[in-house]
Amino acid sequence: MFKLLNLFQAKPPEHPAFARNHALFKGFDQHRPIADYDYVVVDTELTGLSRRRDEIVSIGAIHIKNLQIMAGQTFYTLIQPEHKIDATDSTIIHRITPQELLEAPKIEEILPGFVDFCGKALLVGHYIDLDTGFLNKECQRFFKAKLKSPGLDTIRLAQIYTELNWQHHDDRFNFNVSYNLTDLCKQYKLPLFPAHNALQDALQTAYLFIFLVKTLQKSGLHTLKDFYAAGQNLQRIV
Repeated sequence: MFKLLNLFQAKPPEHPAFARNHALFKGFDQHRPIADYDYVVVDTELTGLSRRRDEIVSIGAIHIKNLQIMAGQTFYTLIQPEHKIDATDSTIIHRITPQELLEAPKIEEILPGFVDFCGKALLVGHYIDLDTGFLNKECQRFFKAKLKSPGLDTIRLAQIYTELNWQHHDDRFNFNVSYNLTDLCKQYKLPLFPAHNALQDALQTAYLFIFLVKTLQKSGLHTLKDFYAAGQNLQRIV
Protein backbone atom coordinates (compact mmCIF):
# COMPACT_ATOMS: atom_id res chain seq x y z
CA MET A 1 0.00 0.00 0.00
CA PHE A 2 1.29 3.37 -1.05
CA LYS A 3 -1.38 5.98 -0.53
CA LEU A 4 -2.35 8.97 1.51
CA LEU A 5 -4.51 8.03 4.46
CA ASN A 6 -6.34 11.36 4.19
CA LEU A 7 -10.10 11.15 4.08
CA PHE A 8 -12.33 14.12 3.31
CA GLN A 9 -13.84 15.62 6.42
CA ALA A 10 -15.76 18.89 6.06
CA LYS A 11 -15.95 19.58 9.78
CA PRO A 12 -12.63 20.04 11.65
CA PRO A 13 -11.98 17.57 14.48
CA GLU A 14 -13.04 18.74 17.91
CA HIS A 15 -10.19 17.11 19.83
CA PRO A 16 -7.01 19.24 19.77
CA ALA A 17 -4.72 16.29 18.98
CA PHE A 18 -6.66 15.43 15.84
CA ALA A 19 -7.04 19.09 14.88
CA ARG A 20 -3.23 19.41 15.03
CA ASN A 21 -2.82 16.24 12.97
CA HIS A 22 -5.17 17.52 10.27
CA ALA A 23 -3.51 20.94 10.18
CA LEU A 24 -0.03 19.42 9.79
CA PHE A 25 -0.98 17.59 6.60
CA LYS A 26 -3.13 20.22 4.95
CA GLY A 27 -1.63 20.80 1.50
CA PHE A 28 0.89 17.99 2.03
CA ASP A 29 3.92 18.11 -0.32
CA GLN A 30 5.05 14.75 -1.77
CA HIS A 31 7.91 16.20 -3.84
CA ARG A 32 10.62 16.52 -1.20
CA PRO A 33 13.50 14.01 -0.98
CA ILE A 34 12.51 10.87 0.91
CA ALA A 35 15.11 11.52 3.63
CA ASP A 36 13.64 14.95 4.40
CA TYR A 37 10.53 13.52 6.05
CA ASP A 38 10.18 12.30 9.59
CA TYR A 39 8.62 8.87 10.09
CA VAL A 40 6.94 6.96 12.85
CA VAL A 41 7.07 3.20 12.46
CA VAL A 42 4.00 1.72 14.12
CA ASP A 43 2.87 -1.78 15.00
CA THR A 44 -0.27 -2.96 16.76
CA GLU A 45 -0.96 -6.26 18.48
CA LEU A 46 -4.54 -7.44 18.06
CA THR A 47 -6.95 -10.01 19.45
CA GLY A 48 -7.53 -11.11 15.85
CA LEU A 49 -7.76 -9.83 12.30
CA SER A 50 -11.46 -8.99 12.09
CA ARG A 51 -11.83 -5.21 12.11
CA ARG A 52 -15.46 -5.65 13.10
CA ARG A 53 -15.03 -7.75 16.23
CA ASP A 54 -11.33 -7.71 17.21
CA GLU A 55 -9.46 -5.07 19.19
CA ILE A 56 -6.03 -3.54 19.73
CA VAL A 57 -4.20 -4.82 22.81
CA SER A 58 -0.93 -2.93 22.38
CA ILE A 59 0.69 -0.20 20.30
CA GLY A 60 4.41 0.22 19.68
CA ALA A 61 6.03 3.00 17.69
CA ILE A 62 9.45 4.52 17.08
CA HIS A 63 10.61 7.73 15.41
CA ILE A 64 12.93 7.89 12.40
CA LYS A 65 14.64 11.16 11.45
CA ASN A 66 17.17 11.64 8.63
CA LEU A 67 16.67 7.90 7.94
CA GLN A 68 18.07 7.11 11.39
CA ILE A 69 16.26 5.41 14.27
CA MET A 70 15.74 7.76 17.21
CA ALA A 71 16.24 5.22 19.96
CA GLY A 72 15.00 7.47 22.76
CA GLN A 73 11.78 8.43 20.98
CA THR A 74 9.52 5.42 21.43
CA PHE A 75 5.89 4.83 22.29
CA TYR A 76 4.61 1.62 23.86
CA THR A 77 1.51 0.73 25.80
CA LEU A 78 -0.77 -2.17 26.52
CA ILE A 79 -4.45 -1.45 25.96
CA GLN A 80 -7.44 -2.82 27.83
CA PRO A 81 -9.89 -4.27 25.30
CA GLU A 82 -13.55 -3.49 25.71
CA HIS A 83 -14.52 -7.15 25.73
CA LYS A 84 -13.01 -9.52 28.25
CA ILE A 85 -10.66 -12.07 26.72
CA ASP A 86 -9.26 -15.33 27.98
CA ALA A 87 -5.82 -16.79 27.41
CA THR A 88 -6.56 -17.34 23.75
CA ASP A 89 -4.09 -18.22 21.04
CA SER A 90 -3.64 -14.55 20.16
CA THR A 91 -2.65 -13.51 23.67
CA ILE A 92 -0.35 -16.50 23.98
CA ILE A 93 1.38 -15.44 20.76
CA HIS A 94 1.77 -11.87 22.02
CA ARG A 95 2.82 -13.03 25.49
CA ILE A 96 0.27 -10.61 26.95
CA THR A 97 -1.84 -12.04 29.75
CA PRO A 98 -5.50 -11.17 30.40
CA GLN A 99 -4.48 -9.83 33.82
CA GLU A 100 -2.01 -7.38 32.24
CA LEU A 101 -4.74 -6.12 29.96
CA LEU A 102 -7.18 -5.63 32.83
CA GLU A 103 -4.70 -3.21 34.39
CA ALA A 104 -3.95 -1.37 31.12
CA PRO A 105 -5.47 1.96 29.99
CA LYS A 106 -8.35 2.01 27.54
CA ILE A 107 -7.87 2.90 23.88
CA GLU A 108 -9.67 6.26 24.17
CA GLU A 109 -7.18 7.30 26.86
CA ILE A 110 -4.23 6.40 24.61
CA LEU A 111 -5.14 7.70 21.17
CA PRO A 112 -4.66 11.48 21.66
CA GLY A 113 -1.18 10.93 23.11
CA PHE A 114 -0.28 8.58 20.28
CA VAL A 115 -1.47 11.09 17.67
CA ASP A 116 0.67 13.80 19.27
CA PHE A 117 3.62 11.39 19.45
CA CYS A 118 3.37 10.93 15.68
CA GLY A 119 3.33 14.69 15.13
CA LYS A 120 4.40 15.66 11.60
CA ALA A 121 5.80 12.19 10.84
CA LEU A 122 4.60 9.92 8.06
CA LEU A 123 3.43 6.50 9.22
CA VAL A 124 5.34 3.35 8.30
CA GLY A 125 4.25 -0.21 8.90
CA HIS A 126 4.53 -3.77 7.67
CA TYR A 127 1.08 -4.15 6.10
CA ILE A 128 0.19 -0.73 7.43
CA ASP A 129 -3.41 -0.96 6.22
CA LEU A 130 -4.07 -3.40 9.05
CA ASP A 131 -2.64 -1.12 11.75
CA THR A 132 -4.20 2.11 10.47
CA GLY A 133 -7.49 0.35 9.85
CA PHE A 134 -7.80 -0.63 13.50
CA LEU A 135 -6.45 2.70 14.74
CA ASN A 136 -8.80 4.74 12.57
CA LYS A 137 -11.76 2.62 13.58
CA GLU A 138 -11.16 3.63 17.20
CA CYS A 139 -10.30 7.24 16.29
CA GLN A 140 -13.57 7.57 14.45
CA ARG A 141 -15.50 5.86 17.19
CA PHE A 142 -14.28 8.00 20.07
CA PHE A 143 -13.19 11.25 18.43
CA LYS A 144 -15.14 11.40 15.14
CA ALA A 145 -11.86 11.88 13.25
CA LYS A 146 -9.25 9.87 11.39
CA LEU A 147 -5.52 10.24 11.04
CA LYS A 148 -4.50 12.36 8.07
CA SER A 149 -0.88 11.13 8.23
CA PRO A 150 0.36 9.69 4.90
CA GLY A 151 1.58 6.10 5.01
CA LEU A 152 4.27 3.86 3.57
CA ASP A 153 4.21 0.07 3.65
CA THR A 154 7.43 -1.93 3.95
CA ILE A 155 5.78 -4.87 2.20
CA ARG A 156 5.31 -2.72 -0.89
CA LEU A 157 8.87 -1.40 -0.62
CA ALA A 158 10.12 -4.99 -0.46
CA GLN A 159 8.04 -5.87 -3.53
CA ILE A 160 9.56 -2.97 -5.47
CA TYR A 161 13.05 -4.06 -4.41
CA THR A 162 12.33 -7.66 -5.41
CA GLU A 163 10.97 -6.71 -8.81
CA LEU A 164 13.96 -4.47 -9.53
CA ASN A 165 16.26 -7.39 -8.72
CA TRP A 166 14.27 -9.72 -10.96
CA GLN A 167 14.76 -7.36 -13.87
CA HIS A 168 18.50 -8.07 -13.69
CA HIS A 169 18.53 -11.77 -12.85
CA ASP A 170 17.45 -15.00 -14.51
CA ASP A 171 15.19 -15.96 -11.58
CA ARG A 172 12.68 -13.13 -12.17
CA PHE A 173 9.89 -15.70 -12.53
CA ASN A 174 10.68 -17.43 -9.26
CA PHE A 175 7.61 -16.54 -7.23
CA ASN A 176 8.73 -18.34 -4.07
CA VAL A 177 9.21 -15.11 -2.14
CA SER A 178 8.21 -14.53 1.48
CA TYR A 179 7.24 -11.05 2.60
CA ASN A 180 7.05 -12.05 6.24
CA LEU A 181 8.82 -9.41 8.33
CA THR A 182 11.30 -11.80 9.95
CA ASP A 183 12.00 -13.62 6.69
CA LEU A 184 12.79 -10.37 4.90
CA CYS A 185 15.11 -9.21 7.67
CA LYS A 186 16.92 -12.55 7.61
CA GLN A 187 17.22 -12.34 3.84
CA TYR A 188 18.72 -8.85 4.03
CA LYS A 189 20.94 -9.78 7.02
CA LEU A 190 19.40 -7.15 9.29
CA PRO A 191 19.42 -7.29 13.11
CA LEU A 192 16.66 -9.54 14.44
CA PHE A 193 14.36 -8.77 17.38
CA PRO A 194 11.79 -10.93 19.22
CA ALA A 195 8.57 -11.13 17.24
CA HIS A 196 4.98 -10.48 18.36
CA ASN A 197 5.75 -7.54 20.61
CA ALA A 198 4.48 -4.23 19.23
CA LEU A 199 7.59 -2.18 20.07
CA GLN A 200 10.04 -4.90 18.98
CA ASP A 201 8.11 -5.39 15.73
CA ALA A 202 8.14 -1.63 15.14
CA LEU A 203 11.91 -1.62 15.67
CA GLN A 204 12.30 -4.57 13.29
CA THR A 205 10.21 -2.77 10.69
CA ALA A 206 12.26 0.41 11.17
CA TYR A 207 15.48 -1.43 10.26
CA LEU A 208 13.79 -2.93 7.22
CA PHE A 209 12.37 0.43 6.14
CA ILE A 210 15.72 2.21 6.31
CA PHE A 211 17.48 -0.59 4.44
CA LEU A 212 14.90 -0.63 1.64
CA VAL A 213 14.69 3.14 1.26
CA LYS A 214 18.46 3.57 1.09
CA THR A 215 18.74 0.72 -1.39
CA LEU A 216 15.93 2.03 -3.60
CA GLN A 217 17.45 5.51 -3.58
CA LYS A 218 20.40 3.98 -5.45
CA SER A 219 17.93 2.75 -8.08
CA GLY A 220 16.73 6.25 -8.86
CA LEU A 221 13.87 6.78 -6.39
CA HIS A 222 14.47 10.10 -4.66
CA THR A 223 11.29 11.91 -3.67
CA LEU A 224 8.33 10.61 -1.74
CA LYS A 225 6.34 10.98 -4.96
CA ASP A 226 8.84 8.66 -6.70
CA PHE A 227 8.20 5.98 -4.07
CA TYR A 228 4.43 6.37 -4.32
CA ALA A 229 4.59 6.15 -8.12
CA ALA A 230 6.80 3.04 -7.99
CA GLY A 231 4.31 1.37 -5.66
CA GLN A 232 1.33 2.28 -7.80
CA ASN A 233 3.02 1.02 -10.97
CA LEU A 234 4.20 -2.22 -9.39
CA GLN A 235 3.20 -5.36 -11.26
CA ARG A 236 1.46 -8.04 -9.28
CA ILE A 237 4.29 -10.26 -8.10
CA VAL A 238 2.73 -12.02 -5.11
